[in-house]
Amino acid sequence: MTDTSYAPPTQSRGLKIALRWGLYLMLGVFAVWYLLPLFVMLTTSLKSLEEIRTGSLIALPREVTFDAWRTAWSGACTGIQCEGLQPYFWNSVMLAVPAVMISTVLGAMNGYVVAQWQFRGANIIFALMLFGCFIPFQVVLLPMARTLGILNIAGSIPGLIFVHVVYGIGFTTLFFRNYYVTIPAELTKAAKIDGAGFFRIFWSIFLPLSLPIIVVTVIWQFTQIWNDFLFGVSFSQAGTQPITVALNNIVNSTTGVKAYNVDMAAAIIAALPTLLVYVVAGKYFIRGLTAGSVKG
Repeated sequence: MTDTSYAPPTQSRGLKIALRWGLYLMLGVFAVWYLLPLFVMLTTSLKSLEEIRTGSLIALPREVTFDAWRTAWSGACTGIQCEGLQPYFWNSVMLAVPAVMISTVLGAMNGYVVAQWQFRGANIIFALMLFGCFIPFQVVLLPMARTLGILNIAGSIPGLIFVHVVYGIGFTTLFFRNYYVTIPAELTKAAKIDGAGFFRIFWSIFLPLSLPIIVVTVIWQFTQIWNDFLFGVSFSQAGTQPITVALNNIVNSTTGVKAYNVDMAAAIIAALPTLLVYVVAGKYFIRGLTAGSVKG
């Protein structure tokens, strides 16, 4: 009998190459499809209004102009009065940086306590914090507004920082706790025998080992805070609004002629920080997510 299941090495190698290139082609098509909106936004922001009205949506600009970017940033509109994104951009920076730092430090200490310093009710406290991660934003609007009023920080950037720190502690605690449970408890026991206390063990042992999960937490928190709109529009006032609220005001403005190039430029400016964070630190984000997945 003839064995028909045997394939010559040359044919098998050719099939693998064809499958590999087919996979690359499929991934390339998906990448183009995914990046097409960004391409349209970028090219539209570099066109004049006249070219947008008469040209193709996906065509490259016939004449590159950065007027829309200047208008979106500084608010130098022609014929009408408008305000650019510049002050709101710095509002978001002043909001996001301290909120990320505070929530990361608190999450690290909470995760350290829950994972390595077991006490009665630790699991219940951790479960309640996890429950806080899944409470919809809309549920906390009224009690949070009341709390900000009592603390006399309503409508201010410190108030927004407080809101994001409180809402982010559950996530940061979850990240650090799941990472710290993979660190052998013998390290903590040995440090206690040597006379090290709570903070000494945290700063000298756990914190130096925490770089992967710190990167994950910082990227997660920065993205959530920078892109937040609901808390920003609910708990801010004129002069303290974050960039997402300002972007919404620009895009929904009905004053004068609709400037699509300005809208696209403003959207790109608002998205640039988070985009740069993922481009620069994206690989560290993936490493950090998988760093604590295996114990030992």
